Amino acid sequence: MLRISLFLAVLMLTACERPPESKASAPTAVVAEPDVPSDDWLLEDAWVLRERLEGGDLSAEALVQASLDRIARLDDAGPELNAVLALNDQALAQARRLDQAFAKDGVQGPLHGLPVLLKANIDTGDDMPTHAGSLALAQQRAADDAFHVQRLRAAGAIILGKTNLSEWANFRDYGSSSGWSSVGGQTRNPHVLDRNPCGSSSGSGVAVAAGLAPLAVGTETNGSIVCPAGMNGIVGIKPTLGVVSRDGIIPIAHSQDTAGPMARSVRDAALMLEAMIALDPADPGAQAWPGGSPRLQPDPKALSLAGKRIGIYRSYTGAGQFPRVEAIYDQAAETLALLGAELVDPVSWSAPDGLGQQQLEVLLTEFKADLNAYLAAADVPAEIATLAQLVAWNEAHAAAVMPIFGQEIFTDAQAREGLDSAAYLEAREGSNVAVRQAMDALLDEYELDALFIPVNGPAWKTDWVQGDRYSFGGTSTLSAVSGLPSIVLPAGAVMPLPVNVGFLGRAFSEAELIQMAYALEQALEARITPTFIPTLEK
Repeated sequence: MLRISLFLAVLMLTACERPPESKASAPTAVVAEPDVPSDDWLLEDAWVLRERLEGGDLSAEALVQASLDRIARLDDAGPELNAVLALNDQALAQARRLDQAFAKDGVQGPLHGLPVLLKANIDTGDDMPTHAGSLALAQQRAADDAFHVQRLRAAGAIILGKTNLSEWANFRDYGSSSGWSSVGGQTRNPHVLDRNPCGSSSGSGVAVAAGLAPLAVGTETNGSIVCPAGMNGIVGIKPTLGVVSRDGIIPIAHSQDTAGPMARSVRDAALMLEAMIALDPADPGAQAWPGGSPRLQPDPKALSLAGKRIGIYRSYTGAGQFPRVEAIYDQAAETLALLGAELVDPVSWSAPDGLGQQQLEVLLTEFKADLNAYLAAADVPAEIATLAQLVAWNEAHAAAVMPIFGQEIFTDAQAREGLDSAAYLEAREGSNVAVRQAMDALLDEYELDALFIPVNGPAWKTDWVQGDRYSFGGTSTLSAVSGLPSIVLPAGAVMPLPVNVGFLGRAFSEAELIQMAYALEQALEARITPTFIPTLEK
C-alpha cells in the first residue's frame, strides 16, 4: 500500500543540441541571484508580442534571437534553470522566412512568429532528439513532427527547442524526483531555485514562467501540466481527452495521455490550444470537436460570471491543514461570487475503495503496450526496442541512469499482461469509466457549470533522498482519470512561491472554462514574476 500511495501522490499532483551525457550524478551549487535582465520585455504576454509582430515593430527574427539570448543568460548561465535541453538550429532561419512572408503577404497565422518550446517527449522531424529525458533514447530523432506540432507550425509558430522533464514523464520509479532526468539533471523552480518545479512538464513550466519563451507544450497523464503550472505560477490547460492528438508523443497510457498548452495568461493558453485542437484520424482515441473548429479565445469584455453555477470543491488532499494556502483558495472563491457566480459550497466526492490500485493497473498495462508500439515504429537501436530491453539497458547503465532512484514502475509494467487481460479490463471499468460517470453525476447533481478546485501549495524543497512531497491539492485525478478538461491559473503566493486554483468542467467545455478563468484572472491579477532567489531562510 505504501508503494501505491506514493505512486498516486506523484500522479495526483502531477520530451543546437546540448550534450547528451548525464548532468545528474551530483547536485550543483546554488548560485547568487543574477542582475535583472535587460530583456524583461520577453515576460510580456504572447498576445502583446503578437500585436507587436503584427504591427511590424517587432520581427520574428528579433523575437527568436532575444529568446535564445535569454535562454543563454538564465538557463545556461546565471541561475542555471536547466529547463531547456535542445535548441532548434533552424529557428532563426525559419523566423527570417516568416518575416519575408510577412513583408509580402502579412500575418502567416494566429501564432505568427511566436516561439514555442516543446516537452522532450514530443516528436519533431528535425535534428532535435526526442528522448523523454532518458539517456537510453538520447540520440533518437523522429521521422516527422507530431500531429499537434504540425498544427502549431501551420499556425505560424516557431519551434524554438525542447524542454527538460521528469524522466519518462515521471513514470520510471515510485520514488522519483520531479524535474529530474538522466539527460538533463534537475530543473529548478525560477521563483526559489532550490524548490521543486513539479513534473513531469517541469521544463515547459519553468521556461514560460522565466520568460524563455512565451508559450510551451506540456503533456499530462495525471497532473503533469497542471502541477508544474501551479508550482511555477502560470496557466495550464489539460484538454478533453482526445481533442489534441496523441500522435508523436512518447506515451504512458492512451486512456489518459494528452498534450496541452502552458502560457503566462489565460488568453495566451486559449490562443495556443485553439491551434492545437484538430481531429487526427491516425489517433485511435481521437474525438472530433463538436461543430468543427473550436472558438476558445475569451471575450475581454465579458467579465461577469452572472448565471454561472460553480461548485467549491472541499474534499481535497490536505484540507484543513494549510491555512495560508486555503485562504488564497477561499479568497478566489469569494471573488467568483463578486463576479456574479452562484456558488455551491461545499461540493465533495469520495473516491471508491480500490481506485488507486485499479488506476495503477490501467497505467502499468497501457504503458507496456503503448511504449512497445511507439518504439516499434521509432528509429531506435535494436537493443532498446522494447520495454524489457530498456529495463536491461538501465540496469547495465545504472550509474548514469539511476543515480538517485530506480525503475520499479518499469519492472512492474513489464510484468503486466496485454490489453485484453481480465485484470486490465476490470481496472478500466473501475477507474476511468467509474470516475467519468462520477464526475458527470456530480456536475449534474449540483447543476454545475464547473467545479472550482485548489491546485497546489507552495513548492517543496527538491530532495533526491526523500523524493517528491505532495501534501495539498490532489485534484488533478478528477480531470485526468475522467478525461474531462481543466484549466489552472495563478491565485496568489505564499512568500515568493505561487499558488494556483482551477476549474474542471464537462467534456468539450473548454471555451466556458477559459472564459471563467479569464474573468477570475483579470479580477485577481495574481501572477508574480520569478526573481531567482537561491533559497528561503528557515
